[in-house]
Amino acid sequence: MPKRLVLLLSAFSLAVPAFAVDPAIKKQLEKLDPATRLEQSCDTEAMSRINKDDTGYRPDKVIAYTFKDPVPSDNKLDAPGAVFRSKGDWYHLSYTCITGPQHMNVRELDYKIGEKVPKEKWEKYYLYD
Repeated sequence: MPKRLVLLLSAFSLAVPAFAVDPAIKKQLEKLDPATRLEQSCDTEAMSRINKDDTGYRPDKVIAYTFKDPVPSDNKLDAPGAVFRSKGDWYHLSYTCITGPQHMNVRELDYKIGEKVPKEKWEKYYLYD
């Protein structure tokens, strides 16, 4: 995935209401293959939901595959080994996401926030500031 697109999606996601796709994000998502689009739509929605749910976190990045590969199936993505970054720290995350058939609009998202990832493990898992 081009780094520029990931950063673009991360930047726009904070302004996107849950279960809606911003037109600028939609345009970028349409350029992706279906599997990547599913993952990026779900990652973006996870950031938006964590932010909206007033958890005290302010996510600016979600990675679905850090600790375990996500499991895609049709319009669903299970990401049991995800992480997100908030205020300079990384946290374990697991989520299940269901989208429409084009993988543009998230229909359901259930997530669970886990423990903070110790900074000494960041390099091992390719996490960064």
